[in-house]
Amino acid sequence: MDFADADDRAVFDMVRRYATEKLEPLAGQIDETEKFAGIHLEGLAELGVMGMNLPEKWGGPGVSPIALFLAVQALASACASTTSMVTAHYLATDAILIGGDDAIRSHYLPRAAAGDLLGAFALTEPRAGSSPSEMSTRAERTGGGYRITGTKHFISNAAFADFMVVFAITDPALGTRGISAFVIDKGIAGVTFSPNERTMGLRGGHVFEVSLDCEIGADKRLGAEGTGFRTAMKVLDNGRIEIAATCIGIAEAALMAATSWAKQRIVNNAPIADFQGIQWMLADMATQLEAARLLGMNAAKGRASGKRFSQEAAMAKLFASEMAAKVTDLALQIHGGYGYTRDMPLERYVRDARIMRIYEGSSEVQRNIIARTVLS
Repeated sequence: MDFADADDRAVFDMVRRYATEKLEPLAGQIDETEKFAGIHLEGLAELGVMGMNLPEKWGGPGVSPIALFLAVQALASACASTTSMVTAHYLATDAILIGGDDAIRSHYLPRAAAGDLLGAFALTEPRAGSSPSEMSTRAERTGGGYRITGTKHFISNAAFADFMVVFAITDPALGTRGISAFVIDKGIAGVTFSPNERTMGLRGGHVFEVSLDCEIGADKRLGAEGTGFRTAMKVLDNGRIEIAATCIGIAEAALMAATSWAKQRIVNNAPIADFQGIQWMLADMATQLEAARLLGMNAAKGRASGKRFSQEAAMAKLFASEMAAKVTDLALQIHGGYGYTRDMPLERYVRDARIMRIYEGSSEVQRNIIARTVLS
């Protein structure tokens, strides 16, 4: 099943060349030094990557969701930290595209696509991660707008972002229908950031806790009051496809490394690739990877259709994130003790893959989403 047309494959080839030449050589250094992956922002913007989720009307290149899926996969096979920075930016611009009016879209999206603005998506809270409906951040009406108070946690890009899309309760009595979305610009008084969290993987994709006690104008609200939760869920459907693509990119890099090593590593006067045990490991890895790719492409096709694709996105994210954990672990195993050293990228692949089963909806959350549809 080939979901991609010639234009989609051309986008993939372009991004893959760039990622191989520019991102991959620095991926290990970014991980080791924990330097923010924003060093690649300018080059990615020139390539059109920073606006690849946007239509031409709002400054993007207008590529298909299939091409976007392939582009994220290509980035992740070279540097998952950089991919996390890019996809977090997509969450923010998707929120404006989905929830905003033309005035707020025209103000942010073309500059975000050009790389002049970096976005962040602030939904998660210390006590409201997998259940965003339990958030406590409030947005209370003032004379000319809103006062927003609360704390957001594990927000990618936040301290570096030029704008954040923040979700807050405007009417506690309405539950999820009382959640609204707002855009908060960099430098506004009353917004502070923790130091970068010291994460296990994606060390160049920085995440922060954000403390909020600020005032913004009513023109910074996305859509009508009470539409924020619906916007967030639509954004996360998109984001889960991009997480699946990230998982596929990481796993693909791990499989390529394991295949190359198996051909070169000599034991008992033969390459270990000749051993059936290794061959079966590689066969399982390749099969799992291909299945994840097809599920991801199917979800991207659903996104392109304009119809609801929550089920497809959840399946793709669930399977791909679980697959990435297995494939990266087996790739490290094939490398033996060498794979456990920091001289090779295998341990980085394992660490980078681990978060994929947690963020943007854990594997357990994805199973709940899928089960609801199965049982309906």
